[in-house]
Amino acid sequence: MTDILHYNEIKKIIPLNKSLIPIIEEGFINLSKNKTVTPPIMRLDIEEFYGEADVKAAYIKGLDSFAIKIAVGYFNNPSKGLPSSGGLMVLLNSETGVIKAILLDQGYLTDVRTAIAGAIASKYLSNLDIENVGIIGSGMQAQLQLESLMMVRNPKTVYVWARDQAKADKYIKTMKMKINVNFINSKNIQELCKNCQILITTTPSDKPLIKNDWVKKGTHITAMGSDAEHKNEIDPLIIRNCDSYVPDKQSQTIILGELHHAIKNGLINKDKKFNELGEIINNPTLGRKSNDDITICDLTGTGVQDTAIARHTYNLFISNKI
Repeated sequence: MTDILHYNEIKKIIPLNKSLIPIIEEGFINLSKNKTVTPPIMRLDIEEFYGEADVKAAYIKGLDSFAIKIAVGYFNNPSKGLPSSGGLMVLLNSETGVIKAILLDQGYLTDVRTAIAGAIASKYLSNLDIENVGIIGSGMQAQLQLESLMMVRNPKTVYVWARDQAKADKYIKTMKMKINVNFINSKNIQELCKNCQILITTTPSDKPLIKNDWVKKGTHITAMGSDAEHKNEIDPLIIRNCDSYVPDKQSQTIILGELHHAIKNGLINKDKKFNELGEIINNPTLGRKSNDDITICDLTGTGVQDTAIARHTYNLFISNKI
């Protein structure tokens, strides 16, 4: 029998907390050790409605199940009173292909595993003692990234920038009810970069928002908005000039991530090999070398994250069911 899990049930099983960090870390480690089968992302753009759909999947060798995910992003939806993200995951038996579960999560598990990946990036790549964090964007991922970051770092002040200042104000009002830190609505991104040691970009921008000259020594950047060829949040010069560039999956970031734009602009050789996030988790000495290093983690989202969190959700569901 195929189990069907609905959104409210999934949210109860999988709250956003520290217990998810080792689940996603293990997925990244398996990816870096070539213990996964991860096909290219299938992508469909619905340009007339500012929408997109992606299909991601991964099989982790030796495990009894794997996930296939459909994720959608419709970026005009908030103006219609609808969430910008959605989708579902299907969990299948690795040996027989029989469907074990359908997770009607409405994009929740994607949001959560993406936020946890951001926390992992800061855990291994940012300086330990940081004062200020800059959040670029004001949507759901901007909220979840900050909530996840608080699991691994303890900033005192959060600077927020959004194209719409009213949305930034709304974001701050919402987050103040969840997190006890000082919030500042930044007038511009340059001011945010000047004051912050961690920068987190969460927008679908197709033009760089952070300029090379604005990034100071010791900064860590988690870039998670660039997950399509046309998206670009960071000046490609930053990729060339930083001390440590870390992709979640380099074969993807070459096509979809910030690395894509650095290669396209002739700043990085397409054959250059970088240490992936899973390799850094497995051996942290491969990442930040000093407090002055500028580090970047380029998160495009991987199927292995989806399989990891789908399996974890289903296993918790079964254990509670029993």
